[in-house]
Amino acid sequence: MVLKESDSELSAGDEPPAFELEGTDGETYTLESFADHEALLIVFTCNHCPYAEAKFDLLNDLASEYDDVAVVGINPNDAEEYPDDSMEAMREYVSEGRIQYDAYLRDASQDVADAYGAVCTPDPFLFAREDGSFGLVYHGRLDDALNPDDEPSRFHVREAVDAVLAGEEVDLEWQPSQGCSIKWIDEE
Repeated sequence: MVLKESDSELSAGDEPPAFELEGTDGETYTLESFADHEALLIVFTCNHCPYAEAKFDLLNDLASEYDDVAVVGINPNDAEEYPDDSMEAMREYVSEGRIQYDAYLRDASQDVADAYGAVCTPDPFLFAREDGSFGLVYHGRLDDALNPDDEPSRFHVREAVDAVLAGEEVDLEWQPSQGCSIKWIDEE
């Protein structure tokens, strides 16, 4: 496990890079799939990283509590080297109820993770809808528990989502998320 901090090239206001990815439900998802939502939380995540696992419950809660927010997990890890991150394993996590996001997508080519500049799991990006398109309003920690065994006392992502849904500016410092490095294909 290599500990990494998020460091994307995306800036406030940037539109999310487009994607077309298969979900655990067999459907193909694009940004348009979430056009009816006020906010889109894209989290690059995986099944096996302890940092990502520690955030499953928070992301599941967000997906169930906020109807106007689409919570989308994208797993970009090399499934050949890390079979726990294969589509089959992702489907098991969903069927067992461990993951209950609005969509859990597989980025087998890793092109989407690369386009977003994602480097770790979890690596969250929150986009708000304004004038018909999404713009980045927050890229940073989900909460203040930096280690998998820590209990969070502050939920940055909830503060950001609540601000978006209230029509307010997200006034949070973008502190980098931290987790396992994305397992890139052909990475030595």
